[in-house]
Amino acid sequence: MGNVDLVYPTAPTVECAHRVAIPPSQPFFSSLKSSLKETFFPDDPLRQFKNQPVSRRLVLGLQYFMPILEWAPRYTFDFFKSDLVSGITIASLAIPQGISYAKLANLPPILGLYSSFVPPLVYAMMGSSRDLAVGTVAVASLLMASMLGKEVSAIENPKLYMHLAFTATFFAGVFQAALGFLRLGFIVDFLSHATIVGFMAGAATVVCLQQLKGILGLQHFTTGTDLVSVMRSVFTQTHQWKWESVVLGCCFLFYLLLTRYLSKRRPKFFWISAAAPLTSVILGSLLVYLTHAEKHGVQVIGHLKKGLNPPSLTDLNFSSPYLSIALKTGIITGVIALAEGIAVGRSFAMFKNYHIDGNKEMIAFGMMNIAGSCTSCYLTTGPFSRSAVNYNAGCKTAVSNMVMAMAVMITLLFLTPLFHYTPLVVLSSIIISAMLGLIDYEAALHLWQVDKIDFCVCMGAYLGVVFGSVEIGLVIAVAISILRVLLFVARPRTSVLGNIPNSMIYRNVDQYPDANSIPGILILQIDAPIYFANSGYLRERISRWIDDEEDRLKQSGESSLQYIILDFSAVGSIDTSGISMLEEVKKIVDRRGLKLVLANPGSVVMKKLDRSKFIDLIGQEWIYLTVGEAVGACNFMLHTCKPGATNVDVDAHARENIV
Repeated sequence: MGNVDLVYPTAPTVECAHRVAIPPSQPFFSSLKSSLKETFFPDDPLRQFKNQPVSRRLVLGLQYFMPILEWAPRYTFDFFKSDLVSGITIASLAIPQGISYAKLANLPPILGLYSSFVPPLVYAMMGSSRDLAVGTVAVASLLMASMLGKEVSAIENPKLYMHLAFTATFFAGVFQAALGFLRLGFIVDFLSHATIVGFMAGAATVVCLQQLKGILGLQHFTTGTDLVSVMRSVFTQTHQWKWESVVLGCCFLFYLLLTRYLSKRRPKFFWISAAAPLTSVILGSLLVYLTHAEKHGVQVIGHLKKGLNPPSLTDLNFSSPYLSIALKTGIITGVIALAEGIAVGRSFAMFKNYHIDGNKEMIAFGMMNIAGSCTSCYLTTGPFSRSAVNYNAGCKTAVSNMVMAMAVMITLLFLTPLFHYTPLVVLSSIIISAMLGLIDYEAALHLWQVDKIDFCVCMGAYLGVVFGSVEIGLVIAVAISILRVLLFVARPRTSVLGNIPNSMIYRNVDQYPDANSIPGILILQIDAPIYFANSGYLRERISRWIDDEEDRLKQSGESSLQYIILDFSAVGSIDTSGISMLEEVKKIVDRRGLKLVLANPGSVVMKKLDRSKFIDLIGQEWIYLTVGEAVGACNFMLHTCKPGATNVDVDAHARENIV
């Protein structure tokens, strides 16, 4: 280290330093297999098949893809009584919501009822959640209307538009099922909690704005979903506002919000809020029928044909002009539907202390949407509002979805003529009341208090949806989230460690101001894996830490810097660029007459350091199990080596005494 005046610090010393072991090397394909298993099979689904006879494996395999085969043999009459009540309850919500959301998607209202019949039956057999209530959702409906509406007008060419909706649903189902079969569920994790909060709030705001058409009784309305377009469309048609529609809409909206408020105050009366939409439809239909309000500007649903879902397999449109938009719409709406459905299912599973398999859910969602696209249904998932009602009604299993489907079937066969006089303004009120619950301002405030960047992600999604479009908001939110991850990787945190008094513990001096620096030793902690994206930054940052420490020592008159200890406790991995960076840091340290020491590198890091011969370069005697041992060894050198000792002398002492 050149001629230096050594001091005798009082920091803790180590009597015996433990060598850091180099893990035994594994064959390449064995290591690759292990990595792929951890990536795609973290839950180890094949464990249950081990040491089982072939017949039992067949049964377990069927139960894995059809969970109904697992719980059906244990089903009891008490369970059925609970599921019957909850199924009828959610049917009373599903029928008006289905009609409303189909209108929101610019599809015939009857498709909303179709979508509440077949998909719930498929999910009841293949889904792993006991509480999820399947049906159409406002956000996916709006997204489908927005994306398909750019290519095909639902008014000018309704048949082609409907066929493209079926095709997009088919692609969404194929994509969802493929994610489940290929164990790629982690893709959905890129939609962070902050992203979903902002996106849902923005979509809910846009949906509410879109309902101004129904509330005001307007015939013509903008196809844009952004705030500016909607406001321009509303205020340029003030002469066409229908006061009858406005009064009716405000009254029903007040009624729906009042029932929700009462149900929240008294949870045991949850059924009041659940039955309110159907009650509104019945009351609105009676009012229009008795007063002939349809002749005075109040728009009604009109004719709904009776009968069950007609087949639509031949309606799927794979022709080249429309294939790309159907595929794009299917993938984007499929991801949104997955994120919402799995998040809702996991939330209620947590309340009841059971586990749902994300990959199973993806397969179930995919298969029910594929089946739905072939039976005149459009995209379905597990909406929060309907699932919350199902949960509060005391459902026990997915049989509640079957009961709901049977209630919808009866409606399709016998009751559809009763909806002829249902005013569209009531459907708009139902949608607005449901959407207001998705604007979670409390969650946004919590994000601001906890993590400002997450709040920016949330607001980016919200503002992007409200002032741009649903797709733009989603892209902005995901882009900010990914940028945050990239910045974390590219600019990892480094910190100086100090010794907590009267201990062998070393912690960040910014977090623990009473931590003591060790004379002659600089301890740096790297808080992230070292990759090509951050290796250059880390090299410069380490050099700056050394410069800052040497300047501080000169100003304070303390002993000169002798050792640089890099704490690798948080470095889970390193690539070749990172190893090259360490070699450059070693050269920089050597030129300054200092010694580089490593502490606590993990098994993956040690393997790569060994293969790259970096351990030979630095010397294994300068790699320690803990920061405490590294500091003790460096102090030992400072105490025992004479002034004028060279690097060779120190290395010799290290080999003799610190093993």
